[in-house]
Amino acid sequence: MTIRTEYFNELYAANDDPWSFTTRWYERRKRSLTVAALPHPRYERAFEIGCSIGNLTAELADRCGSLLAVDAAAAAVATARIRLASVRHVEVAVMSVPVEWPAGTFDLIVMSEIAYYFDESDLAALLGVAVDSLSPAGVLVACHWRHPVAHHPLDGNRVHELIRASRTLVSVSEYVDADMRLEVFSVAAAQSVAQREGLV
Repeated sequence: MTIRTEYFNELYAANDDPWSFTTRWYERRKRSLTVAALPHPRYERAFEIGCSIGNLTAELADRCGSLLAVDAAAAAVATARIRLASVRHVEVAVMSVPVEWPAGTFDLIVMSEIAYYFDESDLAALLGVAVDSLSPAGVLVACHWRHPVAHHPLDGNRVHELIRASRTLVSVSEYVDADMRLEVFSVAAAQSVAQREGLV
């Protein structure tokens, strides 16, 4: 990330839930919207980038055959591991993407509240390896806070503009309100849920 890992380590040293993921209705609602936006009922192999303390990870786990959740902050990963200790098909690891990246392909990659910590060139590198890791029918989910934050290299709106500008990703659905933008992308034009189920 463009912002150094020490910044996040300091946040978690002072507070084990620095963004109140567990208690804020905004965060609980955002997680519900994110999971509801997934266009397939199940994903065999999923990758969550920036899992923090594992709140979204726990909800994604119900939809995944296997899920790798990573964060650069060791303290956050330690908390997430405790939260998910009984969920055998979830692995939580310390990883700094995109310099470190897991092997293999994924049919789901989730980037929630993480991409604005990268500047434009670093985000381009992240998107490049993410696209290369998506299976042909895979999807990338991006969800970000829209308001500017002084120390973020990008805001959420710019993040989504850059993802949309990618020549290899197609936006297949989106939800936008005053605070957040949630989009699902695929590497090719995809059938809608209703089309796949023969409703249209």
